[in-house]
Amino acid sequence: RFFGNSQNAVKTQIWIAISVYVLIAIVKKRLNLPLSLHTLLQILSVSAFEKIPLNQLVMESTPPQNSPTLPNQLILFHS
Repeated sequence: RFFGNSQNAVKTQIWIAISVYVLIAIVKKRLNLPLSLHTLLQILSVSAFEKIPLNQLVMESTPPQNSPTLPNQLILFHS
């Protein structure tokens, strides 16, 4: 969905989207984050106006690697 419909507005919004995508990809690479770009963009879109360092924000959002199964958690598929 575009906010403006003129040719200049559409081109500007496409370039902004490409620039944001590339910047997030660079941040992901430099911080060696295990998250996908989609997940990282979702985290940033939800917390755009919070004053939290990026690495702290991302680390709080990633689930622990060895999280134990909850006792009341149902198993959908048996292996």
